[in-house]
Amino acid sequence: MAQPTAPEGLPALDAARRNRLLQDVLKGVSRSFYLTLRVLPKKLREPIGLAYLLARTADTLTDRLAGFPGQRAGSTGARLESLVTLRSQVAGPADLGVLRELSSRSVDDDSSPQERALFGSLVDSFALLESLDYSDRQQVRWVVDTLIQGMEMDLNTFPAKDSGEFWTNVTTSHESSLKEWDVSEMSATGVRFGKALQLTNVLRDIPRDLRNGRCYLPANELTTSGLVPEDLLDPANEARARAVLVPWMQTAIGHFQAAEEYLTAIPRRSVRLRLACLWPLLLGLATLARPARGGNWLDPDSTTKVSRRWVYRMMLLSLPAVGSNTLLRFWIRRLRRQVERLI
Repeated sequence: MAQPTAPEGLPALDAARRNRLLQDVLKGVSRSFYLTLRVLPKKLREPIGLAYLLARTADTLTDRLAGFPGQRAGSTGARLESLVTLRSQVAGPADLGVLRELSSRSVDDDSSPQERALFGSLVDSFALLESLDYSDRQQVRWVVDTLIQGMEMDLNTFPAKDSGEFWTNVTTSHESSLKEWDVSEMSATGVRFGKALQLTNVLRDIPRDLRNGRCYLPANELTTSGLVPEDLLDPANEARARAVLVPWMQTAIGHFQAAEEYLTAIPRRSVRLRLACLWPLLLGLATLARPARGGNWLDPDSTTKVSRRWVYRMMLLSLPAVGSNTLLRFWIRRLRRQVERLI
């Protein structure tokens, strides 16, 4: 019997394949986002989880486009072609043959098991995209297309402006508890929430990005401190680099203040949505504190992730606290002040 098909000739997804995509594959590429997705209301999991998976797919391709002189990098022309191909598939209509070819040529001997799973599920990702209702499908296409445009100009993962706006648009369209929100105003606050998380990731990943040939610190700021990107490959230059790093950390702290306002504006009865915003906020501040302690900011072997024990304890404590803005503000501000003291 012929396999049932989804729109545009893509294979239909049964429950097992959907679960694998939004659980196993997503967990492999982001532990923290996986936790956020699991606590979201069910109707939000597919569009938001899928947008993240497609974003990670594009970002993985982008990682292979860069390289400092003398460092190994993939064929820039071939990788850029793959990025453009992915963008065309996102715009639609998706083509099964094109997706299979893109999937097969995007893995090599250096690919991690997580990357292999990500590209191996590319056809399923697009089948899920085509199965979403029209509004969610258009939102996912818009944010991922904007992301890839940014990557083509060598921007970083999931531009904060668009991810914050995307999150707000999708949640307000599905959650009746947010019907009183001023979408424009909350989108602007959501943008700052996204920037807080983006900046944290950039600062956390400096050693890894440098070794992949990517530097997101402004060249003029490095020059003022007598540095060039290659100097950041040497942990001995951390003292001079802090003159550039600390102001960006202070900027991130300011954005986390906006994230607090976004979280506490969510009605208390929307427990899952509040937890889905609370967990990345707390994880972000805890992650920011690790490089802030200094001494190993540029060390590629240093551990910048918070421990699993910390994560599970945070999740447990959040359950009785999530309904109280007073408790949440106390918790968030204590973490924020910790980072301020460290820098």
